[in-house]
Amino acid sequence: MKSRLPRIKAYTAFGMGASEEISSPEMARDWVRKNAAKGADGIKFFGAAPVIMAAALEENKKLGLRSACHHAQMDVGLWNVLNSARAGLTSMEHWYGLPEALFTDRTVQDYPLDYNYQNEQHRFSEAGKLWQRAAVPYSDHWNKVMQQLLDLDFTIDPTFNIYEASRDLHRARRAEWHEEYTMPSLWRFYLPSKISNGSYWHFWGTEEEVDWKRNYQLWMTFINEYKNRGGRVTAGSDSGFIYQLYGFAYIRELELLREAGFHPLEVIRSATLNGAIALGMENEIGTVEVGKKADFVILEENPLQNLKVLYGTGAIKLTDDNEVVRVGGVKYTVKDGIIYDAKQLLEDVRVMVETAKLKEDFEILQPGVPAKAKS
Repeated sequence: MKSRLPRIKAYTAFGMGASEEISSPEMARDWVRKNAAKGADGIKFFGAAPVIMAAALEENKKLGLRSACHHAQMDVGLWNVLNSARAGLTSMEHWYGLPEALFTDRTVQDYPLDYNYQNEQHRFSEAGKLWQRAAVPYSDHWNKVMQQLLDLDFTIDPTFNIYEASRDLHRARRAEWHEEYTMPSLWRFYLPSKISNGSYWHFWGTEEEVDWKRNYQLWMTFINEYKNRGGRVTAGSDSGFIYQLYGFAYIRELELLREAGFHPLEVIRSATLNGAIALGMENEIGTVEVGKKADFVILEENPLQNLKVLYGTGAIKLTDDNEVVRVGGVKYTVKDGIIYDAKQLLEDVRVMVETAKLKEDFEILQPGVPAKAKS
């Protein structure tokens, strides 16, 4: 059946809200059973006591549902990615819990003794050193952890893009699409703040960025080798935080997978078939085949040659006549065989943002620059 509605899998959060009141394995199993009875497609875990996590994951898998997990940093000292994968977790998001599984000379993060998780600058600056404290790439322990995850058919969704401002704040803050496509409310949320989640630019500097660049080198090495050995890697974004804008951040994730070492075709596979498999939908979507739903995008450039042509703003190109033009941008999105004018949809967003700015007399300014009255 064709539908104009978005295709959404409903995963209920575990480790937030009502699930935080769970205090025994049986309570966890009962919560999971009730969650399934309500029609949820799976569970998004964040963390809990090991016996609670084990019971919930095992029950969820027994019921035939899938699961994802953002391993909360407060819990990974007792329960890391290996624990979750062994208990039946389908996929991990981000990187939390993975370097901790690779530790060889400690069992907890070697953070300063006055570390304050609620101080987001402190949290993210210290996190930028974790991969440097993990096992050396291709060492015995590094290989052992990877093999265990491979044997469990585990899926990794790295979301490289959401942390990219950590290694290059200026680039993320000045991305050209912010001017026309970022809502005033979202821009304010991005700005340095002691209140907003992920707005940790209290005094972000060169030292923090260098640590994160090293973090990325080691993180990407693991993810690329995991893919090379047959592991499933998917493309995700976690947009709406840390200067990463919906839609645009997803394309940036494809570029970062390419940077990690993926062939362009491997990038596309991560964004299509691998995601469908992780969701248990590979018989419906993920590839263009007879009998599957007609889901694809159409554009006039070859994204294998340049992934930037997938951005809504396209890519800059010099013509044979020495003229600078913009090319690309998805022209049509086809979902369930229904064709949508992607460029018109993007224009609708631009108008929405422009209208919101006019109502607020708003313009995007750099942090620390006072607002200017418009004439």
